[in-house]
Amino acid sequence: MDMTSTPARRRGRPPKQAEGYSETREALLRRGVEVLTEKGYSAVGLDEILAPISVPKGSFYHYFASKEKFGAELIERYAGYFAAKLDRILLNELRSPLDRLHDFIADAQAGMARYDYRRGCLVGNLGQEMGALPDAYREQLGQVFGDWEARVARCLRAAQAAGQISPQCDCARLAVYFWIGWEGAVLRAKLARSPDALAIFADGFFAGLRP
Repeated sequence: MDMTSTPARRRGRPPKQAEGYSETREALLRRGVEVLTEKGYSAVGLDEILAPISVPKGSFYHYFASKEKFGAELIERYAGYFAAKLDRILLNELRSPLDRLHDFIADAQAGMARYDYRRGCLVGNLGQEMGALPDAYREQLGQVFGDWEARVARCLRAAQAAGQISPQCDCARLAVYFWIGWEGAVLRAKLARSPDALAIFADGFFAGLRP
């Protein structure tokens, strides 16, 4: 028998040790997203992340090489979640393109209200404290915003094709404007613990799109 051959991979559930590793890592990422959407990166210590999920501080580095690496994975995780959310809402062909944007705003407002406006946007929070963050985050956050802008620009071009907005509009530029204004509105909503800033921004943005 060839003792150097690689054993065939067994199908079915993964070994309990690997399964436990995966579950703990997933719990850390979920908890990290929760905390960073509320408080940001610099103000949060590892204890605040680890204690509620009963992961010892010494074990954290078994799953992530550093807090910086952990933060980078949180950005990636949140970006993936949010891109899927945008696609679900902005590609809904049962709704007109501008109604889809209204739907996104309503969904986001409901999400903030659920947590009494304590949680905002993880990417926006990190952007606000960029001066205190690892330089590598700058490019990563910029790419996330670029992706979100592209998705909104696609929705706006669909609105152009449907005659909802002027064919003269620069949809790519409008999408950048949307996210600049939206992130500011989210920040103000957290500050005031109120949806007013979200409504004011939405009213102004849509008023500017009228043909």
